[in-house]
Amino acid sequence: MKAIRKTTIVVSTVGLLTLGYALCARGFSGGITGATQLNGGGCACHGAPSANVNVSIIGPDTVRVGATATYAVRITGGPLVRAGTNIATSLGALDVVPGSGLRKVGNELTHSAPKAPTNNAVTFEFAFVAPATPGTATLYANGNSVNLNGSSGGDQWNFAPNKTVAIVATSSAPKPMRPDGFDLAQNFPNPFNPSTTIQFTLPQDDVIRLAVFDANGREVQTLASGRTSKGTHRVQFDATNLASGVYFYRLETSAYSETKQMLLVK
Repeated sequence: MKAIRKTTIVVSTVGLLTLGYALCARGFSGGITGATQLNGGGCACHGAPSANVNVSIIGPDTVRVGATATYAVRITGGPLVRAGTNIATSLGALDVVPGSGLRKVGNELTHSAPKAPTNNAVTFEFAFVAPATPGTATLYANGNSVNLNGSSGGDQWNFAPNKTVAIVATSSAPKPMRPDGFDLAQNFPNPFNPSTTIQFTLPQDDVIRLAVFDANGREVQTLASGRTSKGTHRVQFDATNLASGVYFYRLETSAYSETKQMLLVK
């Protein structure tokens, strides 16, 4: 009986090792959580982080309390036949952007399936919901660049530099009423590369200014200015010479202004 019991234990151990290898070999095709610098040591099945893989978190440095902002994790380098990610935050909440290839597990995000690259990069767009009180949030992410050969051999990964986001209070000053007939549409396409169209509608002839700003608030291009007739207008924004990231476009009139954000992914 003792011999039988020992044999059973050996078989069970071998079975567990085989199962563990199988999970690593598949590269966690459905994604994992708990692997960022917030609460984990990275992609344990793929060894140490690799400098060959570049991972970055793209998005605004400042978000108002309770507001939702769009960010993206960008992965380049390594084998990059496919790529995956795990994203976490110290404060606030994360949410899935439709079509991003992510799924939510608890308060973390991970890929629903390894994603193919576009223009030598894999990008996962996601939403960050700021907490209700001012403070500082930190976004964490890693990126796994895989060769899709059925095992973890040759796959590489790395952490993204942590992204610090200032959560600021909403201004108490009253906002001007939006004029009837005024509209600043969301740019299309969004995300875009390298150009996109911005459409706006004026209820009357007015002096306007339409400009684009980077995530740090620096103006990068003026798209339109001067007296403009009422009606709908379309302006093309060409970002060929700009880096990937979140940008903002702002339309100012004599009585009202509005700002929206867009994502350039190269």
